[in-house]
Amino acid sequence: ELSRRHGAKRGLRKRTPGGQGPIMRIETLSGGFARAAAIAAVLFLGLTSVPASAEDNDKPAERQKGGVAIKLPQSPPMTAVDIGYLREDVAGPRPASRLDVEPDNAGIAGAEMGIKENNAGGRFMGHLYGLDVETASSPEDAVDALKKLYESGHNYVVVDASAPTLLKLSDWAADKDILLFNIRAEDVSLRQEDCRANVMHVVPDRYMLADALAQYLVKMGWKDWLVVYGSTDADLAYRDAVLRAAERFGGNIVDVREYVDVSGGRRDSVGPIPQAKPHKEANADHQVTPQADYDVIMVADEDQVFGPLIPYRGGGKPRVVAGTTGLTATTWSRGHEKWGATQANNNFEKANDRLMLPIDHMAYVATRTIGEAVTRKPNNDFETVSAFIHGPNLQLAPFKGIKQQFRPWDGQFRQPILIATEKVPVSVSPQKGFPHASHPEIEVDTLGIDEPESKCKM
Repeated sequence: ELSRRHGAKRGLRKRTPGGQGPIMRIETLSGGFARAAAIAAVLFLGLTSVPASAEDNDKPAERQKGGVAIKLPQSPPMTAVDIGYLREDVAGPRPASRLDVEPDNAGIAGAEMGIKENNAGGRFMGHLYGLDVETASSPEDAVDALKKLYESGHNYVVVDASAPTLLKLSDWAADKDILLFNIRAEDVSLRQEDCRANVMHVVPDRYMLADALAQYLVKMGWKDWLVVYGSTDADLAYRDAVLRAAERFGGNIVDVREYVDVSGGRRDSVGPIPQAKPHKEANADHQVTPQADYDVIMVADEDQVFGPLIPYRGGGKPRVVAGTTGLTATTWSRGHEKWGATQANNNFEKANDRLMLPIDHMAYVATRTIGEAVTRKPNNDFETVSAFIHGPNLQLAPFKGIKQQFRPWDGQFRQPILIATEKVPVSVSPQKGFPHASHPEIEVDTLGIDEPESKCKM
């Protein structure tokens, strides 16, 4: 009767103040009488809210005299998931540009971003993630640091170290509940004859990177390459990866020339591209045509000692420069904007006052892998979580457009590779039109070593 007389409006939906929180269904009465009636109803009911303690969770809710008791849900008890980060700090050659010097928190900042995301969801599952960083100056120091982490409860360790150090760590951890995540060493041998079941490779190997770039160059019709390489072991390894990629995807090596590094030399001493050898001195292992024209100068200079100057002081023809300089194959670009990358870059920059580097992204992927696996297997049993990471059901989406996981035969992370300049990505490999037989439904397996040719016996 009151509703009829005072013009009730039923079934209205209204948000809590500020437009946040749950949508509430309310019954409204117009005028001052409505307000008085509402106040009287609350006073009559004497409604009270009683938070439930952990002890109260085991007791039935008790009705208090003059009102009702409401038991509020408790957060689950928190279980610590501590992740280790082991960084090898060794001096290297000075790069040609100070812009190529990594900041002190390179990699660590990416791992911290992953930890933050893990905790955003982990609090609902009862998992509290933490990151503990150890620094080593030698393989022996690194083993001592890993031992310290393991004895303090760290089963999952992100490793930013060279291949020899990573192998020593893996061998020490062989009979222990430890899973290592390689974010630095690109050596192909780590995925082949030296592969280990307790090492997951987030960083691509050199074959993957060279294949990704070769596919794009061939797709663009730039098939004739002049290869210029440095004298370090890493430079020689990348040179071999480029030669292999050319043979796989249709590139033509017109010449291979070594740039002789001057140890401790000034930047101004970086000179031109070496002259072509006489034809009779050409490397017999590769069919080359000295003095021939070329579409691309492929540079193998992983320490960035001479490569950045090749386009401008190299003395070569004005052609595309690619490889470790110019147009590169990389896991991350500071100009990447697709598939949520803009938000990731913005969040990272806000937290660290700098842009995300490839090493940061790989450390992020490593910590997110652990978080995803522990969430899917919430009992936190190491053997179960490790098996899940190795298996086909792990699905990550770290801003590359597709779900990604680790290859079961060698522990290599399957991921698209960005083809990028210093400022912007120009493409993403694998490119269309390069099929393979073993897993035709998985295009990223055209990059690197496919299962039938793998020497890994984990």
